[in-house]
Amino acid sequence: MGRPLAGEAAHYGGTAKALHWLMFLLIAAGFGVGLWMAGLPVGPQRFKAVPLHKMIGVTILVLVLVRLLWRMTHPAPPLPATMPAWERYAAHASHWALYLLMIVVPLSGYLMSSALGFPTIVFGVRLPDLLERNRELGDTLKTVHFFLNKTLLAVIALHFAAAMKHHFFDRDDVLRRMLPWRSRTLEKS
Repeated sequence: MGRPLAGEAAHYGGTAKALHWLMFLLIAAGFGVGLWMAGLPVGPQRFKAVPLHKMIGVTILVLVLVRLLWRMTHPAPPLPATMPAWERYAAHASHWALYLLMIVVPLSGYLMSSALGFPTIVFGVRLPDLLERNRELGDTLKTVHFFLNKTLLAVIALHFAAAMKHHFFDRDDVLRRMLPWRSRTLEKS
């Protein structure tokens, strides 16, 4: 089963796990819809895909703020004592990079839409434009949004690789403590 982490707080609670996996699903959906719509010609399918992509992005932006508030009041469980200092630093840095990217990626898309003159409507509510219409700025923000997405994807891949390393090579409970089906009963056994 691997080496357990010490203490009762060695696991994430249900809310943290739910937010983590919900964010994962939304980000995967956002990437999927984004890739799909990028290849669509202007037409009915694209007019359906773009609002869906925006709705996912705004939802991610709201949920990451909820997640940050939750994290500030419910600290993450401690990392294994056997973990080297550089690895602890890398773990913390990559988590904060994920939080930052989960904010700036959807925000860059929202700013891009505003600058290009396309409204952002989420759940039937038109959100205010954050910028005045400016085609040149919109095109720049489109490039920024693209590269921020690539960066987010790279950090997610790193996060996944680290989880696999902990599970298969270090054989500790770093991955298990975030799995959605892991119960407190299993934690204590």
